[in-house]
Amino acid sequence: MSEKTINVLLIEDNPGDARLIQEFLSEPGGAMFTLECVEQLSTGLNRLAEGGIDVILLDLGLPDSQGLDTFAKTHEQVRHVPIVVLTGLDDETMATQAMRAGAQDYLAKGQMDSNLLIRTMRYAIERKQSEEALRKSRDYLDRIVNGMNEGLVVINRNFIIKEVNDRFVKEYGSVREDIIGRTCYEITHKVSEPCSSSDHRCPVREVFNTGKPARVEHIHRDRSGGELIVELYAFPLLGEDGKIEHVIELSHNITERTRAEEEKRGLETQLIHAQKMQAIGTLAGGIAHDFNNLLSVIQGNVALILFDVDANQPHYRNLKRIEKQIQRGSKLTHQILAYARKEKHDVKPINLNELVAETSEAFGTTRKDTTIYRELTEDLYAIEADHGQIEQVLLNLYVNATHAMPGGGDLILKTMNVTHDDMKGKGYDPRPGNYVLLTVTDTGTGIDKETQGRIFDPFFTTKEMGRGTGLGLASVYGIVKGHAGYIDVDSEKGRGTTFSIYLPATEKKIKKSVEIAEPVIRGSGTILLVDDEEMVLETGAEVLKKLGYRVLEAKGGREALKIYSENNPIDLVILDVIMPDIGGGEAYDKMKEMNPNVKVLLSSGYSIDGEAKEILDRGCDAFIQKPFDIKELSKSVKQVLGKE
Repeated sequence: MSEKTINVLLIEDNPGDARLIQEFLSEPGGAMFTLECVEQLSTGLNRLAEGGIDVILLDLGLPDSQGLDTFAKTHEQVRHVPIVVLTGLDDETMATQAMRAGAQDYLAKGQMDSNLLIRTMRYAIERKQSEEALRKSRDYLDRIVNGMNEGLVVINRNFIIKEVNDRFVKEYGSVREDIIGRTCYEITHKVSEPCSSSDHRCPVREVFNTGKPARVEHIHRDRSGGELIVELYAFPLLGEDGKIEHVIELSHNITERTRAEEEKRGLETQLIHAQKMQAIGTLAGGIAHDFNNLLSVIQGNVALILFDVDANQPHYRNLKRIEKQIQRGSKLTHQILAYARKEKHDVKPINLNELVAETSEAFGTTRKDTTIYRELTEDLYAIEADHGQIEQVLLNLYVNATHAMPGGGDLILKTMNVTHDDMKGKGYDPRPGNYVLLTVTDTGTGIDKETQGRIFDPFFTTKEMGRGTGLGLASVYGIVKGHAGYIDVDSEKGRGTTFSIYLPATEKKIKKSVEIAEPVIRGSGTILLVDDEEMVLETGAEVLKKLGYRVLEAKGGREALKIYSENNPIDLVILDVIMPDIGGGEAYDKMKEMNPNVKVLLSSGYSIDGEAKEILDRGCDAFIQKPFDIKELSKSVKQVLGKE
């Protein structure tokens, strides 16, 4: 196979030198070369622009260009073509300068022969090819290094940065020159001393000390001083002697990932907390329901005895004491149901300022060692709320504050109008609209972070045995949530506590109401009493009979339907909501099918919310919550019977 022809461009204005070179290449060893000659640089550059030249023989002294400028112009146009500079015997200094500028070799005209010329051109081509291969390899490596999503930095034993990639420059400095030659801790941490093991593991030091790769997470500062959370991977870079000469450190910016993970963990914590609160609320609601049934039995029996006992008899005071304890027990179940958000609501527009002023003034008379400050905004929005429940929230927070200040202190109460925009950054997404904000601040002992995560759990208390039920803040939480509000706690150990409560505002007008004492109302007619609790059923029947009614008893929904279908007329059905066989809702619907005009008074240890409300929405007449006293029962029965 014949060798490839090598095209030579000779740029030489001396005809004798040109003819000599032509003769050299005419000899047997130069057969593979073809030679083109031009006398001026401009002509040579035009020919080079056409391509196809493999090597250039360049005289630096030409009619239209002299010296190193000749080489510079040629090299600038064809960097990929090797150049051999032709020089006189006295111009070797300029020739070596040309080689430093990029020429592959030079030939002194007076010392040239055919073999030297051919060998020099061959070596020039091979050297240029090697340089080009090396350049392409470096370019390829540069593209890899600078295309990385990680910052790369090369650091020596003195923590001096020797090399960086584009990503590193982008995050830590405006240009490479601002970084190269400076210390890594100065650039990445904006400090004047190396990282110490006590505050930051230094991966560079670890690699130099152990010879093994290292991985750490650091908080760096970008070129504007902003925080960067980075993963650092450091590797040894060995010198020719096999010893560690530098450390290569890769920095992966995980700021967004870390913050997203933190946000995810926060959301998961909120979800777990919400599920826990819901589960505990369901359990607490069930306990309260059963306890209300027990109280109903006690309340009913006390009412039956009081029917036959006047105020002068010796047991009258004892019975009234029992009644008072029933009321206290009922308040306890109300707290539990409020936590479970199954408490009844007598919801109406109220002025929170008035309630705060009234309750705090009354509370202040019992706590002389507590100074109460009130900062109540004028023209405060009204809220739709259960007056008694909000009063309970306030009193529980007052009591909680004074327990945190055993030696006395300050209790600061503030109200103000806010919107959902003022609630940003909280652990929840508030519904858009106006809110009333109440803050209750004490100067007490404060609450640590661990306890803050549990203070709204029912039955959780930090007080010693016998001093707290653990229902106070749990009921506060339940009541606030039941009013579609939000509650926050901000506290540090030894620095006091602030509870912030946001309640939705309303544009409804506040109406004044006057309470009127209700008498026991007697009546007549047939009532079907339905309850799966035997003692509740028995006691309720006796109370209704005392009020003048004929009573039919059913121990569940199935038996109630049978009795209702077989007895006519039945003037009223008092129907329990939660029963094991056929529930109150299904029993009501079937009775409605038998008699569209059936009159039903729902009764439950739970609240009017939930299933009871659904039954009422389907046309049921009224609802009464256990435990109820005889006056409340007589009034509700009379009202339903009086309906047309």
